[in-house]
Amino acid sequence: MSVSLRKARTVIRKAFEKGAELELKPLSVVVLDAGGHVLAFERQDGAAPGRFAIAHGKAYGAVMLGMAGTAQMARAEQQPYFMAAVNGVYGGQVIPVPGGVLLRSAKGVVIGAVGVTGDTSDNDAIAAMAGIEAANLIGEV
Repeated sequence: MSVSLRKARTVIRKAFEKGAELELKPLSVVVLDAGGHVLAFERQDGAAPGRFAIAHGKAYGAVMLGMAGTAQMARAEQQPYFMAAVNGVYGGQVIPVPGGVLLRSAKGVVIGAVGVTGDTSDNDAIAAMAGIEAANLIGEV
């Protein structure tokens, strides 16, 4: 199973809708495939232009490590040297915080990741999950 462009766009649209409902700051959302390649990205009006790199870093870490942002943050707190080494391996592209949500198939296979940034990391994760659920995908925060 893979993530289609249609589903990626649904994730983004519904994450933005959740952000509006919760009155979050402007969001940026990226959807990656299982290889870490960008399927879709959008930045809401008013979101800082550097937000692509943050959204990408959240999702990239999730898909490359097979570990959602919340688990990455816990690992970074317990073993900062490990996450520093991981970031060295991946050229500094990993941002180990909530808002990087792993996408899994019904069988548990990693099929991609979603990265959301713009508000608090926890709110970013809430928006991501709203989009993921609306697209009938399985997310792991």
